[in-house]
Amino acid sequence: MASLLALLSSALWGSADFFAGRLSKKHNAFAVLGFSQVIGLFVGIFIVLVSGDWQGKVLGLDGYLIPGIVAGLSGYFGLVCLYEGLSTGRMGVVSPISSLSTLIPLAYALIKGDSLSVITSIGIIIALVGIFCASGPEFSQGLPLKPLVLAFGAAAGFGFALTFIAIGSQSSALLTMVAMRAATFFVTISLAIKYRTTGNFSKQDMPILIFIGAADFLANLLLGIATTKGLVSVAMVFGSLFPIATAILAYKFLQERLHKVQYIGIALAVTGVAIISAF
Repeated sequence: MASLLALLSSALWGSADFFAGRLSKKHNAFAVLGFSQVIGLFVGIFIVLVSGDWQGKVLGLDGYLIPGIVAGLSGYFGLVCLYEGLSTGRMGVVSPISSLSTLIPLAYALIKGDSLSVITSIGIIIALVGIFCASGPEFSQGLPLKPLVLAFGAAAGFGFALTFIAIGSQSSALLTMVAMRAATFFVTISLAIKYRTTGNFSKQDMPILIFIGAADFLANLLLGIATTKGLVSVAMVFGSLFPIATAILAYKFLQERLHKVQYIGIALAVTGVAIISAF
């Protein structure tokens, strides 16, 4: 069950990233990010009201509020670094390195006591290499400092976000995600006031924005639930396969050609997942 939830999380995450990327070609990327985060908060509040799920410890590091806020701000920082890094045009440097964010929650899970068999460990390593390759690494023109620093900033932001999602979800996965979106809501409102704009979106953009916000929230929620149903380490690896979903959607709908290394990465990731699932 945990693996299935994490895989579904990846599919939603990858789809949200794909459509966010398309919409960012027409509008400022930070406007797309901010608006979708606000929609995610409304989706979370709606789920809470419908489900009546108010249970869970609020305060303390073992509650959902502090981990949720830290996860939200860390994830936002990671996205800022990612977008700024991608704006340099070095996607082949920034995207693969940012995908290494999984190593942080993986290390946390192992330190906290996740026990992995040798064959499962091999499967995880193969899957991680696959995720890196599926992101399209391209280092033939060297490693300029600014994209490199931003890439590691994105990896750190995403990694800590994933780690605190796992921590907060032990109290309440749903309320952790609502706390995340509440934190980013205030950041978004502050930026909107500072720059005096809400993105200038049209009515035609609304369905895509709603999908992005809802898919991103549900992806976080499913991953959080997955960490409570099985090994955190395995859930995090499965939940980090989203670059594959994004690449496949770009290939199908935009006819973007995949590089040979991406085909290899997808094959390795699928192989790693199969090994983990089998054992």
